[in-house]
Amino acid sequence: MRPIREGDRGAAVEDVQRRLITLGADLGPTGVDGVFYGATLAAVRAFQHARGLDEDGEVGDHTWAALVDATFSLGDRLLYLRHPYLHGADVRALQGAMNALGFACGAVDGIFGAFTEGAVRDFQANTGLGADGIVGLETVRAIEGLRHVWSDRPSLPPVELRAAPARSAAVLRHTEVVLVADSASCALADRIVNLAHASEPAARMSVANPGGGSAALVIELTTTSPGQSRTVAVREGGEALSRRLAVAVASVDPADPRVIVYVDDPSADEHSLQSLAVSLIDGLCLGLAGRGSPVLQ
Repeated sequence: MRPIREGDRGAAVEDVQRRLITLGADLGPTGVDGVFYGATLAAVRAFQHARGLDEDGEVGDHTWAALVDATFSLGDRLLYLRHPYLHGADVRALQGAMNALGFACGAVDGIFGAFTEGAVRDFQANTGLGADGIVGLETVRAIEGLRHVWSDRPSLPPVELRAAPARSAAVLRHTEVVLVADSASCALADRIVNLAHASEPAARMSVANPGGGSAALVIELTTTSPGQSRTVAVREGGEALSRRLAVAVASVDPADPRVIVYVDDPSADEHSLQSLAVSLIDGLCLGLAGRGSPVLQ
């Protein structure tokens, strides 16, 4: 984007000024006036200094990204494990709450990694929510409902962390998996692969077009009912789906290592699509871990 700089006027300047005020900057009596001079310029430079950015007084790509990160509040957006990792003040607030409530997520660094996802899933399971590790409206409400419990407690990371989620185990590094997706299910396939690499950077997982895919295990995502006995039909996400896929993966024939996943309606919203990806990759990893066959190693 074109840098917002001294002398500029308009809505973009107002947006910058609102974010600066949210962060505690004093813009003087005029406040948010849409004019980039004096106090606004000084506040931008002070922000850049505090963040270790180039103190040029201009709001370019790096300064804008830092401003956005710093002014996210918990609940402003959907938070989940992905690569590159989501980061910002909202993630920092989430991590502080999780640690204070006893759901260890490690250092409060503002980065939504595997340990943060694991802490969220533990919290969701303990509060009767779907344990998908996705911080949406219901999870935010549950966290805010316990604010009186965690707001005054220290959010320091614990001395030790339990093991990361099962999906980041060696199966993702040591087992080659190819997802074959038709055009309607490719977005879901991309999310599964992204989640795999966010959990384990060395994951050996990729996406191929229909008719392709040659690997130790091939997962075929299709929106056309195949009518085969080895098909896992997706009716809804969650633990039931994970278990069914795990059974299918664990019992796959090494001579034909293909599992078909029938997705009836892949046109879900972001939360539902990500939750479905979580269920499928959890089931995939559980099945691989339970199989223990050298054919799939």
